[in-house]
Amino acid sequence: MRAPAPAWAADLNGETIEIVRATLGSALLDAVDQVGEVALYVERTAIVDALTKLRDTPGLEYQQLMEIAGVDYPSRPERFEVVYCLLSLTRNHRLHVHVATDDVKPVPSVTGIWPVAGWLEREVYDMYGVLFTGNADLRRILTDYGFRGHPQRKDFPLSGFVEMRYSEEAKRVIYEPVKLAQDFRNFDFQSPWEGAAYVLPGDEKGMLPEAKGAPTPLKADDIVKADAARTPTQAPKAGSEPYAKNDSTGTANTGAGDAGPGNARQDKPKDSDVVPTKGGGQNQ
Repeated sequence: MRAPAPAWAADLNGETIEIVRATLGSALLDAVDQVGEVALYVERTAIVDALTKLRDTPGLEYQQLMEIAGVDYPSRPERFEVVYCLLSLTRNHRLHVHVATDDVKPVPSVTGIWPVAGWLEREVYDMYGVLFTGNADLRRILTDYGFRGHPQRKDFPLSGFVEMRYSEEAKRVIYEPVKLAQDFRNFDFQSPWEGAAYVLPGDEKGMLPEAKGAPTPLKADDIVKADAARTPTQAPKAGSEPYAKNDSTGTANTGAGDAGPGNARQDKPKDSDVVPTKGGGQNQ
């Protein structure tokens, strides 16, 4: 029959701290219970012996190294902290071991205890510049060859020192000093949901009212109904243009009231080009 999985041992934090104090002795600087997990602060030079005891001591048995993290506190004399995250499979319990250092004092490598620490220490070195003695392959692992600086430091510029691009002339990737174009330094921090106006060339065409039911970019106060968008045309006044008439109520210049307006016999040409046929026709 399989043994049941160990229960979460968060209620054993106090007991764990007591065992750690008795086991590590003077190498332990402080032990606290933070957010339900145990945090141990250990002397830098004693980190290998402390982690070995945390792994092999009955009642502790932290067999796995889950992660090595780095933290930067620029205001501290020893600005960096190296944090070892350990897991006990038999007790289903985790704890963190903190070591303080700077960019000059090296931290002893724990690759002799957990070989996986080789890559984890390289990450901390690459991001923060923390040195590790005893690591046989301490080189960058995340950044490129020839990279300057350590990106996770608080004083590292967000834009970096160099920029990388492909050069068509050199037919290879080249590095150049960072050159931020002015176009990329105009930041609009207003949310578009709060009414930011982004006007592009040609947007003025979309500001005109559209057909009924069509979406419009105008605001509710500026919307004009499609039926009311057309301006009614007005006839010119008769006094300013003699050929324009407001109405036909008068008889002047309209031909109304004449017996034969334009069709009187004397108004027709004497020599007509129409030759009547014998017997008459439609022209007679």
